[in-house]
Amino acid sequence: MRTQAPEDRAAQRLHPCQPVCSFSGPRASRRNKAPHPPQSSRHAGLTPIMPGLLSLPALCHFLLPWAFTIFHKALGDPAPHPSPHYLLPPIHEVIHSRRGATATLPCVLGAQPPSYKVRWSKVEPGELREVLILVTNGLHARGYGPLGGRARMRRGHRLDASLVIEGVRLEDEGRYRCELINGIEDESVALTLSLEGVVFPYQPSRGRYQFNYYEAKQACEEQDGRLATYAQLYQAWTEGLDWCNAGWLLEGSVRYPVLTARAPCGGRGRPGIRSYGPRDRHRDRYDAFCFTSMTAGHVFFVPGRLTLSEAHAACRRRGATVAKVGHLYAAWKFSGLDQCDGGWLADGSVRFPITSPRPRCGGLPDPGVRSFGFPRAQQAAFGTYCYSE
Repeated sequence: MRTQAPEDRAAQRLHPCQPVCSFSGPRASRRNKAPHPPQSSRHAGLTPIMPGLLSLPALCHFLLPWAFTIFHKALGDPAPHPSPHYLLPPIHEVIHSRRGATATLPCVLGAQPPSYKVRWSKVEPGELREVLILVTNGLHARGYGPLGGRARMRRGHRLDASLVIEGVRLEDEGRYRCELINGIEDESVALTLSLEGVVFPYQPSRGRYQFNYYEAKQACEEQDGRLATYAQLYQAWTEGLDWCNAGWLLEGSVRYPVLTARAPCGGRGRPGIRSYGPRDRHRDRYDAFCFTSMTAGHVFFVPGRLTLSEAHAACRRRGATVAKVGHLYAAWKFSGLDQCDGGWLADGSVRFPITSPRPRCGGLPDPGVRSFGFPRAQQAAFGTYCYSE
């Protein structure tokens, strides 16, 4: 009798079915080949078994996949995530809109569960939380929060759970989630509402690097904007924004865009978005990158040699107010405003928009909004830009 090798015994301890299963293949090991049994008991390499019972190779065939499944679950391997059963994947995951428009975020069921609710929420990147907007059971809907008052269900058909947002605002841009809750296995689809707009750098009259995160956020809102996201800053960089001062973004990071790499702006490396990474929102101080979009009103220029207080009076006489920085950038971006005259703005700065660069209008080769900084409010040397709705 041949002595069994130690590795064969180890294999039996690890996989009790393996030695038997190895005979089911067409090439059994020669050293393990037993003498030929009688013809009546030879059947494709299977050992004789009692009628009505499964053979050991057959048991291995059924039990080994189950055993390995249990083994992988014990190791913590993630189970494959099933695709949504009721919610259809959106054709377009990014929905483009403008401020003041009506936007529709599609969410459609492929089949209707017996009992369900649909929950719409918005992910706030600066606060890392989800804000509830609307909940519906297919028959009735209830809105929540400030956005819930402008949101409703489209109800194009009985399987339509799409969300309609009326009077889109700057703060509406972001990521949304449509979640189906049916009591068995919840499903969701994610969509992004993207606004067409313009990013502008902003600093106060005191000079650069004066804002912590919350002050930067407030400053943008006061100038008819909001803190830009990284995606918005990246888009502005691809369109020509080159700025050497770092500013806060909505996510809480601090960055600045460089098209022409140079020593004072992060060195002579490759162009791109330079990053300071996440900073302390209360303690660290930088400028701000603001984002604004198309406005409902229009901006116009009033010539003259006015002080800041005279500029406010001139706009009031025309049924308007002194324009904010965001108003001027939106008029330059969307209305093509081109004026080679510096004018007062509401924050006390003096700027002018150029869409067709020329030598005596700022001297720069690219379109943009030029700035004279913050002159003394009593200096009677400029016209003013007014905003009227």
